[in-house]
Amino acid sequence: MKLRSIELALPGAAEAAAFLTDIWGMAPAEVRDGTHYLRGSGGFPYLVALEESPDNHVRSTTFICSAERLEQLKARVSAAGLPAMPVISNDPGGGHGIIVELAEGELLRFLTDAGEVAPIEGEDLPVKLTHVVFNSVDAEVTAHLVEDTLGFRVSDRTRGMVFVRCNDSHHSTAFARAGFASLNHIAFEMVDMDAVMRGIGRLRDHGMVPAWGPGRHGPGANVFAYFIAPFGPVVEFSTAVEKVPEDYRAGTPEDWTWPEGRIDQWGMSDKDFNALREAEERFRHRRDWQPRPLNEEQA
Repeated sequence: MKLRSIELALPGAAEAAAFLTDIWGMAPAEVRDGTHYLRGSGGFPYLVALEESPDNHVRSTTFICSAERLEQLKARVSAAGLPAMPVISNDPGGGHGIIVELAEGELLRFLTDAGEVAPIEGEDLPVKLTHVVFNSVDAEVTAHLVEDTLGFRVSDRTRGMVFVRCNDSHHSTAFARAGFASLNHIAFEMVDMDAVMRGIGRLRDHGMVPAWGPGRHGPGANVFAYFIAPFGPVVEFSTAVEKVPEDYRAGTPEDWTWPEGRIDQWGMSDKDFNALREAEERFRHRRDWQPRPLNEEQA
């Protein structure tokens, strides 16, 4: 299974797309029925969809899986009684599968038979999404749910987050102990550390400074720099999230502590806690469909 994309609804979708392509460093894929699709250099047809809407919300976060895994998911989701329905994707790449609502409203879409595209050149393009993180009222309950029902695995726990993987990448998502449910941030995987640093410089040229970073995380060991996008969400330049073996031992908060005054491995990053907290509350989850049995055909 792989994390592919996130689909957002918001006012000013065209302006948000312009920021991500002209300044952040993505490439336009296409505009379809007023929704802007943006891609990276890798084989996914898009990484971010921006749909025009009167308010901000997360439409879905999309994972690609095999037909066999999809059937397993259908059975587990049905047995757990989670709100879900079968879907046929109208987004680039197509595919079919299911969309599932987790206990705090997170909307995860799982597709099979989704197409890919030829990679493109661009040393400052993100390669793919490396993770999408959600704020949670109870991160432990949600983490247990995705382990038991979706077959994900907890990689590490810290005082702030529970990190979860769907393949050998340390985390494709995480659940922050925030006390409310919303989108925490979207992380783009850059080809190397130089691409991360060039991205920081590019945004500085436009008067933007990191809300956190640059630095290197503990869990996942990835290099990072977080910015607050003009259209609302927290977006991260990242690179080289750790690959972990099947028998990786999940860490505890006691395993991930820093010396006083440090908030990452390097000890050089500052963090604007208040600005990040405000931005993290902007994109909530909203379901605009009715649950249906997963063995029904989607018209």
